[in-house]
Amino acid sequence: MNAPYPSKWKTIGLVALAEFFAMSLWFSASAITALLIAEWDISAGQSAWLTMSVQIGFVVGALTSALLNAADLITPRKLFALGTVVGAIANGLIALVVSSLAPALLLRFVTGFALAAVYPVGMKIMATHMRADRGLGLGLLVGALTLGSASPHLIRALGGIGRWQPVMLVASGAALLAGAIVWRFGRLGPYRSETPPFNWHNLGDALRKRELRLANFGYLGHMWELYAMWTWIPLFLLNSAETYHGNTSPQIQQQTALLAFTVIGIGSVGSIIAGKVADQWGRTRTTISSMLVSGTCALLIGFAYGKSPWLVGGIALIWGFTIVADSAQFSTAVSELSDRSYMGTALTMQTSMGFLLTLVSIRLIPVLVDL
Repeated sequence: MNAPYPSKWKTIGLVALAEFFAMSLWFSASAITALLIAEWDISAGQSAWLTMSVQIGFVVGALTSALLNAADLITPRKLFALGTVVGAIANGLIALVVSSLAPALLLRFVTGFALAAVYPVGMKIMATHMRADRGLGLGLLVGALTLGSASPHLIRALGGIGRWQPVMLVASGAALLAGAIVWRFGRLGPYRSETPPFNWHNLGDALRKRELRLANFGYLGHMWELYAMWTWIPLFLLNSAETYHGNTSPQIQQQTALLAFTVIGIGSVGSIIAGKVADQWGRTRTTISSMLVSGTCALLIGFAYGKSPWLVGGIALIWGFTIVADSAQFSTAVSELSDRSYMGTALTMQTSMGFLLTLVSIRLIPVLVDL
């Protein structure tokens, strides 16, 4: 374990806090899906695009940033702050001026594009402050991302039942605060290294290595499950509780919003623990164990629909704890297994393929429900 220098944990803690605030933008619309379906008279399938457009924007933003080598052209803390400001404005405009789906999708795309300057850049800043304990550091970052992604459900439970605009506006305010924190404190650490830029010609090299292919296949399976779960588990919990009680009420909505926050947010604990365990026990065993448990929960929870909220909530909490635990380990594995000549290309390819695949699983859920 490398010895900490005076500002190490302060910087790591503040960057993680900023990631928590900024990532509230990602699922701010998912937290209010039921309200938007009723107010805008849209279907569940149409509402899926409120999250899918963010995914598309993120992929386009990540590829654009990689091709332009933006992280080297712009100081990382300034790039992070720029992303949060653009994302906050786009997200806030939905609450202030939008009353239909089409313009909301455009603004959600812009939000996703802007977030490509937030999460990957935060990861880069964090990595420069850690060496032997990098698995723990990336686990902390993914934990902050997870808790931030869950936060709109907490905002809704505390003050957004029956009103969706406050959820969007509070999320935008949190993102602006995140930008200010990183602008002031998000300086690079001593363990800096030049990551080779994205190069289309290196794709073949990245795909030919068996270990990398296996790591990427595992990551794709992880992403297929993760974002579909994060998108739809709030509505699943609400509908299941309403079926069990035979009615709906503000109290049921508030309770399920709090449960959704806990189910998604508990993944932050799983991520941190997995990061620590993976550094000592090995990434392969850690990821296999996590995926076995989360996959089992995915199979079981559908059979619990409409039954006791204690049963549904128990399965969902175990699922939420394990579903994120392997996330940072796949990225760390790719960075460790890649030759430095194509590391940037391998990481960009992994991220882009993973988020593009989520479009299928997110959209597939309402189709399967309607069968």
